[in-house]
Amino acid sequence: MKLEDFDFELPESQIARFPAERREGARLLVYQRETGETRHAAIPELVGCLRPGDLLVLNDVRVAPARLDLRRATGGAVEALALRWQGADLWMLADGRGRLKPGEVLEVDRDPALRVVLFDREREGWRACVEGASAEELLRRCGKVPLPPYIRKARERDGVEESAVEPLDRERYQTVFAAEGAAVAAPTAGLHLSEPVLAALAAREVKITKVRLHVGPGTFAPVRTSNLDEHRMELERYEIPEEAAAAIRATRAAGGRVVAVGTTVVRTLEGAAARHGELRAGAGETDLFIRPGFPFRVVDALMTNFHLPQSTLLMLVSAFAGREATLALYREAVSRGYRFYSYGDAMLLL
Repeated sequence: MKLEDFDFELPESQIARFPAERREGARLLVYQRETGETRHAAIPELVGCLRPGDLLVLNDVRVAPARLDLRRATGGAVEALALRWQGADLWMLADGRGRLKPGEVLEVDRDPALRVVLFDREREGWRACVEGASAEELLRRCGKVPLPPYIRKARERDGVEESAVEPLDRERYQTVFAAEGAAVAAPTAGLHLSEPVLAALAAREVKITKVRLHVGPGTFAPVRTSNLDEHRMELERYEIPEEAAAAIRATRAAGGRVVAVGTTVVRTLEGAAARHGELRAGAGETDLFIRPGFPFRVVDALMTNFHLPQSTLLMLVSAFAGREATLALYREAVSRGYRFYSYGDAMLLL
């Protein structure tokens, strides 16, 4: 298959600039893979779509305030995205007018007493050092929510001031079950799950377990080659607790379904299974590129948001539901006014 096989038309007006008023306020397109039946529901109806004994698997990674506004000695603005950090050391992507150079000292807009010194450029971005605080403290004090650029650009075109919506983003671009980690993007399907919805699922005897994938920017990197065999995914760290692996094994043995909430959970579970030949607990890294023809070993059902055209995430969904069926669902979602991408509506593939 080629990159152009995963394209679709989407009006810009259907790109969600903001989350629904309530976490569970989004719509839910439900698709039965065996029968081809679709129905249009809302997030609270997820409870009735699942059966007692099913297992919902969540990604409980916490999104870091990883976006930084920096400034060069010339006054030029630099936008940076922190990828990882340890002590005063910081690895980041950085973008500004003109070429950045090793040895440059960048001031932090929100606290000019703090500085970021560039060392050298590596494959994944700049290696730098923070002066005046640890890198973690810098992000805590001065970092912003790492919203996808298309949301921020759409808001800018609408004249929305970032400072006016930052408190909303800090709350809503984080799941209610986020625990630890350093993701630079949210596991967006999980953003829909409120405490009342999770309680209703538990009352229905739908079991819940958690894994963790530290979502990196490579997940959303565009595919730059028509030949998909030439695309390489970036490595992402994952952790699968023993209790999660045991819950998955017990669910499969009892005839229940393993329901992944989001593509990050799919990559975690299927990446571990592909690495070992079976699902095992433990920590590791995965660069698994899931596309049509992939043999799923663990996941039986998938809840996910609507993704960008020609993206690896759309390819993953197409691998699970079939390319033609997935694109037909996307066309139907467009025709019915569903909201797309990170703050948009969701679909449930059973």
